[in-house]
Amino acid sequence: MPPVTPGHPDAAVEVDAPPQIPLPRMPPPAVRRDEEPGGAELSGIAQARVRESAQRNATAADLFETGRVDEAVLLFEQALASCRSTLGGEHPDTLTVAGNLGVAYVAAGNRRKGLKLITSNLAARVRVLGDTHPSTLAARNALAAAHRITGDADTAVSLAKQVVMQRTRALGSTHLDTLRSRMGLALALAAAGDLTSAHRLLASTMSDAEESLGAEHEYTVAFVECGEAAGLLRREV
Repeated sequence: MPPVTPGHPDAAVEVDAPPQIPLPRMPPPAVRRDEEPGGAELSGIAQARVRESAQRNATAADLFETGRVDEAVLLFEQALASCRSTLGGEHPDTLTVAGNLGVAYVAAGNRRKGLKLITSNLAARVRVLGDTHPSTLAARNALAAAHRITGDADTAVSLAKQVVMQRTRALGSTHLDTLRSRMGLALALAAAGDLTSAHRLLASTMSDAEESLGAEHEYTVAFVECGEAAGLLRREV
């Protein structure tokens, strides 16, 4: 199934940060349509349902990106129900849909429901994929952002620190995913009132982004805009 995120492996991270950090669409993961979770071959009807779910996911992603969040929620809900009935509740594709629906709930203002779904989705990814799988780290990053958005800054900081450490260990400190996690941690630290640490981390993140990506790269520019929106940066005139 094509990725069900809005092209965003970490879609929740910037749902509250105007402007959003631009997240290019990712290549689709390995497609597993020929077998059900138990190993049985999918029927033609089941394969058609999977294709329909993928289309709903893609449409929901487009709606999400253009700010039509309520419409995206409805399509993600339909896609998730279809994936659960066709592929099972813990199939990797189903977990991707569920994670995106949780993000969409938070963005739509249904924060309690979104937080609950993202939490359960993270637990399922740990069971199915392992604690350090990239998709698991994406879900943990999303959960950190959701806690920050809903006002639990201390939990957000704890989760964000874990993701930064795991991604730094696996990818290096200047990988794009790590840089984004570091930015998320800076926002969480600021929300928790630790402005000194937030400014220090933001400064090092910006320095590494400029060195590894370039000062004019869309992500570097977006990091600056995100820092300004959060009140951590002020553009000199």
